[in-house]
Amino acid sequence: MNEISPGAPVDLAIEGMTCAACVRRVEGALSSVPGVTAASVNLANRRARVSGEAPLDALLQAVDAVGYRAAPAPHDAAGEAAEARAEAVRLKGDLITLTAAALLTLPLVVQMGAELLGLPWMLPGWVQALLAAPVQFWAGARFYRAAWSALRGRHGNMDLLVALGTSAAFFFSLYQLATGAPHLYFEAAAVVVTLVLLGRVLEARARRSAAAAIRALMQLRPEMARIERGGKIVELPAEMLRPGDIVIVKPGERFPADGEVLEGESESDESLLTGESLPVEKKPGDRVIGGALNGDGLLRLKATSGVHEGVLAHIIALVENAQASKAPIEKLVDRVSAVFVPVVLGLAVLTFLGWTLVTGHWQAALIPAVSILVVACPCALGLATPTAIIVGTGIGARRGILLRDAAALERAREVSVVVFDKTGTLTEGHPKVINLEGDDPGHLLTLAASAQQGSEHAIARALLERARADGLTLQPVAEFRRLGGRGLTARVAGTDVAIGNARLMAELGLDIAGQAAATARIAEAGASAIYVAAGAPLRLLGVLGIGDSLRESAAAAIADLRSRGIESVLLTGDSKPAAEAVAAKLGIGRVLAEVLPEGKVAEIERLKAGAHVVAMVGDGVNDAPALAAADVGMAMGGGSDAAMATAPVTLMRGDPRLVGEAIELSRRTSRKIRENLFWAFIYNLVMLPLAALGGLSPMLAGAAMALSSVSVVGNSLLLRLWQGGRKT
Repeated sequence: MNEISPGAPVDLAIEGMTCAACVRRVEGALSSVPGVTAASVNLANRRARVSGEAPLDALLQAVDAVGYRAAPAPHDAAGEAAEARAEAVRLKGDLITLTAAALLTLPLVVQMGAELLGLPWMLPGWVQALLAAPVQFWAGARFYRAAWSALRGRHGNMDLLVALGTSAAFFFSLYQLATGAPHLYFEAAAVVVTLVLLGRVLEARARRSAAAAIRALMQLRPEMARIERGGKIVELPAEMLRPGDIVIVKPGERFPADGEVLEGESESDESLLTGESLPVEKKPGDRVIGGALNGDGLLRLKATSGVHEGVLAHIIALVENAQASKAPIEKLVDRVSAVFVPVVLGLAVLTFLGWTLVTGHWQAALIPAVSILVVACPCALGLATPTAIIVGTGIGARRGILLRDAAALERAREVSVVVFDKTGTLTEGHPKVINLEGDDPGHLLTLAASAQQGSEHAIARALLERARADGLTLQPVAEFRRLGGRGLTARVAGTDVAIGNARLMAELGLDIAGQAAATARIAEAGASAIYVAAGAPLRLLGVLGIGDSLRESAAAAIADLRSRGIESVLLTGDSKPAAEAVAAKLGIGRVLAEVLPEGKVAEIERLKAGAHVVAMVGDGVNDAPALAAADVGMAMGGGSDAAMATAPVTLMRGDPRLVGEAIELSRRTSRKIRENLFWAFIYNLVMLPLAALGGLSPMLAGAAMALSSVSVVGNSLLLRLWQGGRKT
């Protein structure tokens, strides 16, 4: 029997939900299953995410018991495509039903218009009944089914309100027709059903549009791959691809998985994955991303992931997680929806009794009571937050901004301070040896590069590249020991060697005062001073200048944040002179230099204690604790997996301008959520008293109710007009 394993949430596709009350009911049913630790239901994409340990069958039965249907949600291109086809069939059927209902309702509306204009044209009562009956009981059958399911689950929802309201109008009209009374309300019942159906169709179309980001990403995975097997190239389903396989990718094809180029040169279009509009050159040794489009070159790759792993899978998982999660503000909607339907039913009964007492005629009391049942649609409340989140996260995914959850999206809007790591974030992340200061520069570089043979650090790569370029012969290294944030010690050809910053030299008791002039020259170049000592006892031999070129967009990113009223801070383990030189070039006013990895968390906490909402931007393994400590962690996509796993926001390309875009996206999405909730609440606050006082007919109530839901979805879709870029 399938079970949920801890740390691996299960996504369910839920059918039958129509409003916020439905969401709360399904969440309650799932949460009551033994072993479930958390359940979150999203009305906009009809998904439930369940965490804990529970049998899948128990989850499906729990949903069925409260009147809804559930099935495991697809997580692959084939499943998503099948679901999209089924949804398209449902939408086509809904359009046919809506068209038929509209044609049957049209004569009733024309009759009503003629009456308002004082024209003597009225359909016979029995003709009105014949026109309205198929609309009520065929086109509106879904409302009866859903209402019955709700009653079976002992709760109320929007469909129950619609079914009660339109049935009251229809059967009251039949009573009036049978008794020969002049006033009939068949057109009210028919128009309400038709308008609600119109609202559902428009909502469904908007949801499909909003969820397009996930489908577009899943469709990037190719179905077939050319793999070298036994000296031959065979075309196999991409699902069979495994890490280590050799893959051939022809011009114009998509890469089936992440990999490393072995042979060939080409370009890769990664725009749908990273938001980078320009093709990226690829040559032997470069990495490619599964799902990206190969240019005009033939490439031979070694796969580093399977089809359902790697960068694309990470992007899809993050977007799905964000769209399935709830923003903190949605807790308010949940509390309201828990009492909404019972309150509306109670208000309708009180209105009916009140009008009966005042007028003495129960027939006059029925119309305002029906109007209350029809107008009180909690759809707008249920759609306000999830539709904005789905649209916002979809836009972010297309622009290379991945948000792990809705809480991060909401929190990012309040950021007042952005803390940047330097190397790989504001700089290209490819340090180079700029200065060699010592009596014997060649010997100095040989010792330093030899000692770094056991390291994967960026400085080690810079030293080794310079040594190879200078044609130096490296010596054997032993007893390599890395000292976090300070440097390293090792034995090179039997000689003790220490390489690191001024702090390490001080710990070793070495005086660097004699290198003051050289250190100053290195600092002026915006580079970091790396001291080299060797021998027994250790003796300072000289100092190396390690520099890194700034990213072209770094200064523009800082200026963009400043224009948004956000302060930038440079936090680095580099020397203070080198950090200040970089900060001066970029226009950063505050510098926190010579900070060890464990000290970065303390600096973040200090900033937060100053009533700041702090975002941390980094790309390395040693940035992960600081990313977790910040209010909003942002990992550069070209960085380590640890940083990307820790941070709630991932920037898929190495462009610091995305930091400002991410904050602006958060602000715009949060603004849409609040606009949606405001109008949804205002709608009910205004319409319910108006209906209770008799100022709203059932037909107008149905139109207003449908309009409220469509307006909320439409307002969320307006987010798509935002093109990103700098603040205007």
